[in-house]
Amino acid sequence: MNILDGIRISLRGIQTNKLRSSLTTLGILIGVAAVIILVAVGTGSSQAVENSINALGTNTLTVLQGGSSVGVQTQFTNLTLQDVTEMQNKTLAPDVASVSPVIATSVTATYGSSSGTASVIGSTPSYLAAEDYTVEAGSTLTSSDVTTRARVVLIGQTVVSDLFSGGENPIGQTILLGSSSFKIIGVLASKGTSGTSNEDDVIIAPYTAVQDQLTGEASTFSELLVAGKSSSTLSLAQSEIENILATNTGTTVSELPFIIVNQASLLSAAATTSGTFTFLLAAVAAISLLVGGIGVMNIMLVTVTERTREIGIRKAIGAQKSAILTQFLIEAVILSFIGGLMGVAIGIIGSHFRIDGIQPVIAPYSIVLAFGVAICVGVFFGFYPANRAASLRPIDALRYE
Repeated sequence: MNILDGIRISLRGIQTNKLRSSLTTLGILIGVAAVIILVAVGTGSSQAVENSINALGTNTLTVLQGGSSVGVQTQFTNLTLQDVTEMQNKTLAPDVASVSPVIATSVTATYGSSSGTASVIGSTPSYLAAEDYTVEAGSTLTSSDVTTRARVVLIGQTVVSDLFSGGENPIGQTILLGSSSFKIIGVLASKGTSGTSNEDDVIIAPYTAVQDQLTGEASTFSELLVAGKSSSTLSLAQSEIENILATNTGTTVSELPFIIVNQASLLSAAATTSGTFTFLLAAVAAISLLVGGIGVMNIMLVTVTERTREIGIRKAIGAQKSAILTQFLIEAVILSFIGGLMGVAIGIIGSHFRIDGIQPVIAPYSIVLAFGVAICVGVFFGFYPANRAASLRPIDALRYE
């Protein structure tokens, strides 16, 4: 018996018990679809985390005020303009591209009868590039605006929609931040959201004007945003900054009263965590494939039992053991093949729907892997029933009732 004869006989056997065959393929279908969809969810989750971190800048460091323990007390040290100046010194920090002092506050923005609460960032022009903001309309901040303490602002798209009616040009208009008036000189391009933070609900102004009009703080900053010359030298830039801060505060690097957040390290940690998460999801889905394989073996054992007399007759008229083995093995593989194809189709369709706020991203390797494993499952779990059928003695098979 050749392969084509084996396929034809196997298909006839599958069609004889359509319901049982359908339930068998359903187990494989669910397993394959689960692998594809869950890996897609893991990949989508990983990309969402990476995009959020990338939105913060992958070659930036954020220096935050913290505290250092001295005895039983905690000593706080402020970030000052001296720190900014020394970090911009190419001799002291050759791997630092820019340093942006930041003063952050939240105020009520008002224009005419419209108002809304917005985040105000006081900084320098370099802040825009470091945070990947671009000006969509109007002009950008300049060093002169910072020096002259100009009351000018750039506003995000959410602020535009909150304060201005459709079609109204905000450029050149004056808005109130708290009780202080600021002139809009530019509108920022949309950045969307980063995690739970709306990157478009922002107003950026010279830090000097924010100090004068909104916070009343004239000498310290809430954080410093440091851009490295490249992602590969960001660790060197961090070391240079730590040494400068340690010198300025009279402490050691290990006792710095600041928190330094390295975005590249965050991205690496997130990628590792997401990879583990995706692997665990795939492992859980693979269990359903294993269950489907056990279902294939169970059904094939039932099939062998039901067709014992048929096997006996075929062997009595000269059928070889290899022919019987091939017939039942092909039947198991066909069931897995059909289930695998349908599972791939369901998996691809299911991956186009958002799941718990996550947009799945199909990983091509998961399709090949899931389908390949489904075929292997058919071979592995079909071999024992097929070998059992092929090993039956003709006389015992013919006597079977």
